[in-house]
Amino acid sequence: MAMALGLAARGLGNVWPNPAVGCVIVKDGRVLGRGWTQPGGRPHAETIALEQAGAKAHGATAYVTLEPCAHHGKTPPCAEALVAAGVARVVTALTDPDPRVSGGGHRILRAAGIEVTEDVMAAEARQANAGFLSRVNCHRPHVTLKLAVTLDGRIATATGESRWITGPLARRHVHALRMRSDAVMVGAGTARVDDPDLTARDIGALHQPVRVVLDSRLSLSLDSRLGRTANTVPVWLCHSPAARAEARADWQATGARLVEVAGGDGGLDIGAVLAALAEAGLTRVMCEGGASLAASLLGAGLADELWIYTAGRMLGGDALPAVGPLGITAMPQGRPEFRLEEQRQLGDDLFARWVRR
Repeated sequence: MAMALGLAARGLGNVWPNPAVGCVIVKDGRVLGRGWTQPGGRPHAETIALEQAGAKAHGATAYVTLEPCAHHGKTPPCAEALVAAGVARVVTALTDPDPRVSGGGHRILRAAGIEVTEDVMAAEARQANAGFLSRVNCHRPHVTLKLAVTLDGRIATATGESRWITGPLARRHVHALRMRSDAVMVGAGTARVDDPDLTARDIGALHQPVRVVLDSRLSLSLDSRLGRTANTVPVWLCHSPAARAEARADWQATGARLVEVAGGDGGLDIGAVLAALAEAGLTRVMCEGGASLAASLLGAGLADELWIYTAGRMLGGDALPAVGPLGITAMPQGRPEFRLEEQRQLGDDLFARWVRR
């Protein structure tokens, strides 16, 4: 199962809206076939592993990180494919929460006389499939808030200069995490000030995340880096119903996708934004926005993970803070909202991954 989970990770970022699944077929101590969900979600992991195993799959054990699908879509159900191949046993990590499956795959296997073992390395599988599970169960993507900060919690100087707070190893690490995300999200302010590219670079990236900008009025310049490259790397602009028709037409002409969402106080409702992104198929979103967007996510309890890169420098009280006002007037009681899950040194910087309890 650990091998299957490792294979599944290869699909992160480029199989949405499908889950990233891995499958390993074993018989008499030998691996006969292995597979993972391919770009765009097809073919499924089981299909690839069964093709590799061929007739030798008869009497074998299949290890799958998610319950095999039981519904007819673009391809026949994987549960039926496993039955047809004559496997003797199927070991799964998670039951698929998708209402079209939700135990149906396991029932098909058991009805055919196949031994089924469930919940093997379930905790690890839940973490690997956090995006898919969030989209199905919570109707929003799994959200990671990434911040590159100084020791005093600043993200830019008083004049807005932020290149570069962290060193090259930390920035390379960010690019790798972008590639494992379905989308990278920023606010219009960050897009205007930084004019970012938001692509995965310098790591041999095989695919690029969708670049999402929260721009209520569609005010971002068409001559920005995002505007000039929207026809080659996906750009989605989340805007309010009040955005001008002319601005909509101009951005659509660049190849960008427009996503209309409800407004909030002075901008877009962040909950409505995430619901719209989930409806469009996104499962894992990495937020690299500024202080306002960070405060919106944290204030609404919508940041599932924090990826904090800390550099050994100070910028002082007149520099820009990492998080905008949250309106907290008293120290929260009880356990901290996030728990430290991982920490490592990257050159002169420190990376810490915090997960919401």
